Amino acid sequence: MSGGTKVYKWLLGNFYNWLLFRNVNGITFVGSVKEKTVARNLYAQARARGKAAGIVRTNSQAMETFRTEVHVPPGSKVEFELHYQEMMQRKLGVYQHTLHLQPGRLVPLLQVDVYIFEPKGIKFVTASNTLGEHLSELTKITHTKEKAHIVFKPTLQQQRKCENCTESSVDGEFTVMYDVERESNAGELQVSDGHFVQFFAPSDLSPLSKNIVFVIDVSGSMWGLKMKQTVEAMKAILDDLSMDDYFSIIDFNHNVRCWNEDLVQASSIQANEAKKYIQSIKPNGGTNINEALLRAVQMLVRASNQGLTDPRSVSMIILVSDGDPTVGEIKLNTIQKNVKRVMTEEFSLYSLGIGFDVDFDFLERIAMDNRGIAQRINANHDAADQLKTFYSQVSSPLLRTISINFPENAVNNVTQNRFDKFFHGSELIVAGKLQPSDFTTLQSITTTEADIHGLDSVLSTHQHSFTGFARQMWAYITVNQLLAERSLASTANKKRRITQRIMALAVEHQFVTPFTAMLVEGHDQGLVERKLPEYSFMLCLFYLPHPFEFNVVENDPHFIIHLPKSNMDICFNIDSKPGHILNLISDPGTGVTINGQLVGSKKMKNNKIDTYFGTISIYSKTHGVQAVVGTNRIDLMEGRNNHSFSWGATAELVLNRMRVTIVKEAHVTVTVDGKISVMVLLHRVWKKHPIQVDFLGIYMSNANKYSTQVHGLIGQFAKEPEVKLYGVHEGADPKKKEATMEVKGNKLAVTRGWQKDYRRDKKRGSDVYCWFIHNSGKGFIDGSYTSYILPQLDSFLTSI
Repeated sequence: MSGGTKVYKWLLGNFYNWLLFRNVNGITFVGSVKEKTVARNLYAQARARGKAAGIVRTNSQAMETFRTEVHVPPGSKVEFELHYQEMMQRKLGVYQHTLHLQPGRLVPLLQVDVYIFEPKGIKFVTASNTLGEHLSELTKITHTKEKAHIVFKPTLQQQRKCENCTESSVDGEFTVMYDVERESNAGELQVSDGHFVQFFAPSDLSPLSKNIVFVIDVSGSMWGLKMKQTVEAMKAILDDLSMDDYFSIIDFNHNVRCWNEDLVQASSIQANEAKKYIQSIKPNGGTNINEALLRAVQMLVRASNQGLTDPRSVSMIILVSDGDPTVGEIKLNTIQKNVKRVMTEEFSLYSLGIGFDVDFDFLERIAMDNRGIAQRINANHDAADQLKTFYSQVSSPLLRTISINFPENAVNNVTQNRFDKFFHGSELIVAGKLQPSDFTTLQSITTTEADIHGLDSVLSTHQHSFTGFARQMWAYITVNQLLAERSLASTANKKRRITQRIMALAVEHQFVTPFTAMLVEGHDQGLVERKLPEYSFMLCLFYLPHPFEFNVVENDPHFIIHLPKSNMDICFNIDSKPGHILNLISDPGTGVTINGQLVGSKKMKNNKIDTYFGTISIYSKTHGVQAVVGTNRIDLMEGRNNHSFSWGATAELVLNRMRVTIVKEAHVTVTVDGKISVMVLLHRVWKKHPIQVDFLGIYMSNANKYSTQVHGLIGQFAKEPEVKLYGVHEGADPKKKEATMEVKGNKLAVTRGWQKDYRRDKKRGSDVYCWFIHNSGKGFIDGSYTSYILPQLDSFLTSI
C-alpha cells in the first residue's frame, strides 16, 4: 500500500495476535496490544506526525469482527499482514474453518495453505468452496494419520470469469472440515507450557427427549423475506422432532398468540397442524417480547407440574426475533429480570437475532442469563439454512448437568468446569494452570492420564504447530468468560473490576478485545523493528486489504470519486442552492436515473447557507418503478401503486426488478435488476440544533454495471479519465500538501485533504484521503455543475 489512510473491516477468527508491517526493504515490524485508550492516543499522535502506523480494534464481545486502520506517509510503500489465531469449536461432529476469499481483482499469486496437526490422529478431512464449478477441482489434500495439508492455488487464468475477462471469479468461501480420533472414554487431555486443556466429546449415547417452545416474532418488520425464511426453517424443524419430544409455538407482535396453550406430543399429525399454522401467519404490528417469553416459561412450568414431561428430558425456549421491544414492557433490563425470575434451573433460553437491526447484546445477555446461547442470523436468502443449522446444534441433547474435575492441589485457575447440557456433535472444553509439583502426569475424572512435558517436545518438532497453545487457549477461554460475567454484572463497580481483569489478561496474552487494541507505529526515522516470534499456527491466513472502491456523496455535499486504475480518490464540493435537483447517474442505456434534491441549513453560517441532500430518487424507466428516499420516509412507486415506509422499521421488498432493503434508522439499499446498487445513509441531528438539519449520504459501488451511455456527476467516471499528478509540495497548511493535476486536458491546482466515509461509523466516520478539486469540480467534471441541475426527480440529462 502506498501513502494514505485506509480503514478495513475483518470478519475473522476469535482472537488476534499481531499486525505486521513489511517495508520495501523487507524488514518486518510487529504490533503489540495495549489498553484501547492508550493505543488510540498513540495512533493519533503517530498519524499527526506523519509516521507510519496501524491499529486493530473491536467493539464485538464475540471478538470476531475487527476494524483495522492503517496510515502510510506519502511516498512510502508498505505491505500489511494480519496474523491471527482461532480456537476451533466442534459443532455437528466437525471442526470447521471458513475463509472468505474476495480479492476483488485478479491476483498474480493467490494461494491458500491450511496445515493441520493432531497428535491423537485425524479421523477425516475435507475441503469445499462456493467459488464455482471450474474452481472446485483445484483443491489438493495430502493426509497422514496425524497431519494434513490442504492447498488451493488457482492460476491467474483460472481466476478469470471468462477466457479474456479482466474480472476475478474468486468471490466466495473456502471451507475445511475435519475431526479427530477419540478413545472410547471420549476425552482428551493435553498439557503444554504449564497449562492444560481438557476436551470432552462422548458420542455413543442415546439422545434425551426434549420439550421446546418456539417463540416467533411476527411483527411488521418480519414481513417479506425474513418471514418466508423463518417459515421454511420451521417446517424442516417440525419434521425433525421425534415422537418422544413435546412442543408448542407462540407467535407475537403487539399481541401474543399460542398455537396450543399446552405442550403437545410431536406426532406427525401435530407437526403438520403446526406447519399449517406457521404458514398462515401474516406479520404486522409491534413487538411484545416480554409477554411472549413469560407465556413460554409458564407453558413449560405447567407441563412439568402436570407430569407431562420426562424428568430426564431437556426443556428449552427458542426465541426468533428481528427487532427491539416496542409494546408492553420495553426496558431491556426489566425484561431480562422478569424472565430470569420465572425461569427454573431446568430450562434454557436460546436467542436467534435476525439481521442487524436487532439489539443482539440484549439477546445474548438474556440467553446467557438462562443457560443458553445467542446467534445472529443474516437476513438473506440462506437465513432458513442458518436457522436449521442452529437448531441442529441443540436438537440432540445427550447429557445434563456435567462436571469435569481434577485432583485437588494439582491445578488452579480452572475455567468453567460445570455445564448445563452437552449436545451431540459438540465438545466441552476446560482449561487451567498446573500447580508446581513433582508429578509427571495429570489425570482428570473423564480421561486417562497425560504426560506433563511430552506434548511440548512433540509440538516443537512440527513447523505448523506451537508449544504455547494450551496457555493461549486457557487465557482466551478465561477472557470470554469474564466478558460474559461483565455483561451480566449488576453494578458499575463489579463491571469495573472485571474490565481491569480482562485488560490485564488481554495485554499479557496479546488479545484484541473491546477494551484493548493492537498498535504498530514507526519512529521519525522509520518503523521500530521487533523480532517476529519463531512459531506459527495450525491455521494461518494472510489477507491483503481491499482498497476504498465506492463513489460517495456526503454532508454539504462532498463528492468522493474513486478512480481504480489510478488507485486515487478525488474530492470536490458542489455549491448549489436549496431545492435544486442534481443528477448523479443518468443512463439511458439501462433506463436508470439517480437524482438528489438539496435542502438548506436552518440559518447562515459564515454568511453562507450550507446545503445537503434531503431526498434521493432512484428511477428505473425500463421497469416503471421509483424509490424516493427522504429523511422522514421512503416512498416506493410502481405505476399507480404507491407504498410508503417510515425509518422506524426494517423491511425488504421487491417491485418489478427493484429490490429495496430498509434497515431501521440506518440506511436504505436499492438494487435495480441486480446490476446497479445504491445505499442511502440516514444522518439524524439534534432536533433543536440551531443550524444543521437531517440529511442523506449516498454510496455507489464501482462494480455497478452501467451502459456506455451513462453520465451524470458520478456516472461520467464509469469511464475513468486519465489523470496525471505532479509537483507535490508543502501547502499553506502543513497538514495538506498541494500539487498539479492534469485531467481531461485541464491543469488544476489540487490540495491533499480528506473526507468522511460513514458506512461503518455514523458518528465519527472514517477518513478517506483524496485530492481536492476546487470551484465545484471545475475542470474535473464535464462542463459546469449547473448543467447537472434537473427539473424533476425522475428526469434524465439531455446534454452537457
